Amino acid sequence: MTGRSRFRWAWWLLAYASLGTGIVGIFIPGLPTTVFILIAAYAASRGSERLHAYLMQHPRFGPVISDWQAHGAVSRRGKWAATLTMLACAAVLLAIMLSVGTHRWWMAALPIACMAAVAVWLWLRPEPPGPS
Repeated sequence: MTGRSRFRWAWWLLAYASLGTGIVGIFIPGLPTTVFILIAAYAASRGSERLHAYLMQHPRFGPVISDWQAHGAVSRRGKWAATLTMLACAAVLLAIMLSVGTHRWWMAALPIACMAAVAVWLWLRPEPPGPS
């Protein structure tokens, strides 16, 4: 039994847990979707051929996964969607912090700095060849 098949159940579990978390992220602001779908595709390629095929052929997820696997690329539309979502989350966080009146500025600064770092990294990723 190879190492890959020995841990197939763990890959399967990670794939379905990541897919579930990604789906929840569609409805919960601040919880990312794409990263969990990419993790699900990676894990499914090692633990569930059926799920991997489904994700690769999915009309919404398939192109994103293919672009990432082939080029490490993110579409311009995806970059804008992620950036605007992070800006909205930062605005909500600041509004809550101001309404509560806390003096712990780092409680807002840390997640906003993380979102800014992710946004910079995201915009440094290449765009997929062809229409985006």
